[in-house]
Amino acid sequence: MSQELVTCELICSSTSSKPEESLRSRAMDCEQPIFSVLSGGVKVEVGASSDGGGGDGGRGGAASPAATTSDTESGIFSGECELCVEHESELDWFCGTEQKLICSHCAIVGSCHGHAVTPLATRVTAVRNQLVDVCEKMQLQALRIERFINQTLTAKELKLQAAANRAREQVLAQVSAAREALEEEEQRLLEEVHREEERVEQCLLTQRAHWSQSLASLSQTRSRLVHTLTHTPDAQLVTSVQDIAERVEEAEGVGEPCDTEQLNLNPGCSDSKLLRSLWATAVLLGPNAYGSPNLKFDDRTVSPLLSLSDDLCTLTFLHKKPRNSPPYDPARFDSWPNALGSLSMSSGTHSWVVDVGQSGAFKVGVCYASLERKGTGNEARLGYNTQSWVLSHYDGDYSFFHAGKKVPLQLVRKPQRIGLLLDWPSQTLLFYEPDCGAILHCVTQHFSAPLLLACAVTDRSITILH
Repeated sequence: MSQELVTCELICSSTSSKPEESLRSRAMDCEQPIFSVLSGGVKVEVGASSDGGGGDGGRGGAASPAATTSDTESGIFSGECELCVEHESELDWFCGTEQKLICSHCAIVGSCHGHAVTPLATRVTAVRNQLVDVCEKMQLQALRIERFINQTLTAKELKLQAAANRAREQVLAQVSAAREALEEEEQRLLEEVHREEERVEQCLLTQRAHWSQSLASLSQTRSRLVHTLTHTPDAQLVTSVQDIAERVEEAEGVGEPCDTEQLNLNPGCSDSKLLRSLWATAVLLGPNAYGSPNLKFDDRTVSPLLSLSDDLCTLTFLHKKPRNSPPYDPARFDSWPNALGSLSMSSGTHSWVVDVGQSGAFKVGVCYASLERKGTGNEARLGYNTQSWVLSHYDGDYSFFHAGKKVPLQLVRKPQRIGLLLDWPSQTLLFYEPDCGAILHCVTQHFSAPLLLACAVTDRSITILH
């Protein structure tokens, strides 16, 4: 609806005695358009003066009531027409160059001579049309906003409520299923522990009764032998050798007591994959997840076959042994491509993650600080002695090694990262895959000394992640 501004070139005519008449004779007679008042929806018609007097009507003629009313209501004009201070003529032209109202004299011979000027009525019409466009755009925007509020947001709210209800139901269902499974597992384990306790208690009672009876028999036999020794005359003692031999044989038949595994509670009675998985998940992913942010490799232990990054977190295998070997250090491995961590762990719970995605041959685990560092024997080889526990990967094969014993591991996929969880109170070492939380292997046994991170690599590199 926008109307372009009409620019008029003002030229003084030699035949006209009055410049005002020459200017008005060349101006366009523009009828103002209908203006929509959006607030009330009323359309008011604003018309320009149409009498032949043109300029004279503009200066001295009275405006029509309709025009006066529309001007006042529209807010474009208010009050009487202003006069040019310099020429005392009506300001019925608009200078686009200086953006101000001028009279015809200013446009022809005055300060705005040569500027782009427009009849005031034309300018008013253009401004009104621009306002109409703006108001219509605002009205359309208001309608879109109202539609967005009434339709989109309302639908989103209903959708939100439905999605939230489904999410709550899902959480409750999953927690309920987990709680039910955990309660059943708890009941099963408690019953198993109770049965094992009764079995051991029965064994202890049986052993107690047997050895108490044996003790009484042995004491009685000893008392008889002591009586024979102290009260029997020599001649009779010599003839009682057979009786004495029988009593000695009877005493020897009692045997020696010995402790057996039957007298101990089987630790496997409380072992549960479900419970261990839930416990590990709670420790690793729960709000109080444990970590070892200060864990790095100890530069003193790094084998000459490996290089250590500046941040002490990445081990890289060297295909060619460097010419200049590192200085001798009793803590350094000199033959196997091993390195140990800098943090000693003997209490609490610790977890860390090693990036192994680039390596095709590596070992990750823990060991005692007393592990042998020198030589090519199994004493310094990770997993081949009683002082180290490692998960090994070589040629696509994953295994757990301890004391030279290999436990093959069946992995669904090749892990890019391997996590380790050491819980000292329960004496548990657990290997897991951080990306999916799957437990790869779990070891429970008595650790008699502080443990260190132990790693080996013979292909590319591995990195401790924080």
